[in-house]
Amino acid sequence: MSESRAQRPRRFLVCEPRHFAVQYAINPWMQPDKPVDVDLAREQWQTLIRAYRDHGHTVESVEPVPGLPDMVFAANAAFVVGGRVFGSLFHAPERRPESLHYDTWFKTAGYDVYRPESVTEGEGDLVWTGRYVLAGTGFRTTREAHREAQEFLGHPVIGLTLVDPYFYHLDTALFVLDDDNICYYPEAFSAGSREVLRRLYPDAVLATRDDAMAFGLNSVSDGQNVFIAPQAEALAERLAGHGYAPVPVDLSEFHKAGGGIKCCTQEIRS
Repeated sequence: MSESRAQRPRRFLVCEPRHFAVQYAINPWMQPDKPVDVDLAREQWQTLIRAYRDHGHTVESVEPVPGLPDMVFAANAAFVVGGRVFGSLFHAPERRPESLHYDTWFKTAGYDVYRPESVTEGEGDLVWTGRYVLAGTGFRTTREAHREAQEFLGHPVIGLTLVDPYFYHLDTALFVLDDDNICYYPEAFSAGSREVLRRLYPDAVLATRDDAMAFGLNSVSDGQNVFIAPQAEALAERLAGHGYAPVPVDLSEFHKAGGGIKCCTQEIRS
């Protein structure tokens, strides 16, 4: 029998895909010779924003900047817990200028922003569980950045090693359902990291490679509703069986750049 779940209103920061394109290849999904339908991408993105607002969440926007096609992936620009903003230092030179624009938004909004010295890609690899930070490494964010995050945030940081290049960010292989549980694809992680996750979350919802390849783990949960790619139908059914309410939102144009719902969504935790 499924359990009753409790929703908690969230505050999200996003960036309109006005200049979205696949102009370079920095992950296995990106193929510059396959064009992006920018009008469709904007329509899909607007559907996501409406879904968030329809479910009671607050959505704020950063102004997109010409020449930064991946700026739409707001999650990668920072990690915010308790009003503390841990900024980003992107692995790819093409994305490094994005940090300045997000830092400026946060500073204008009254936040202090920590500038990391080590490569770190915000909520792409730093995931808040309500008690500690799960932190990915292996492709983008470095272990030294995990140490920096712990020192700045004052919360325990638990490092997890990613081993599959298709799941180069932690948020493509794992997402938090609520304060007690997560959903993840075990084979995206090293053997030791899988064991850590088993110990921390013995009742986790487990995903398959098909679920992960459909961007089913690049989802956003508010504790009750799970905003999820409709292509991940089997995972949505599994989540419904655990008492969560799947909210399908198609961001298939963004999959061409290796991103999805969570990539487009930065959560501001004041």
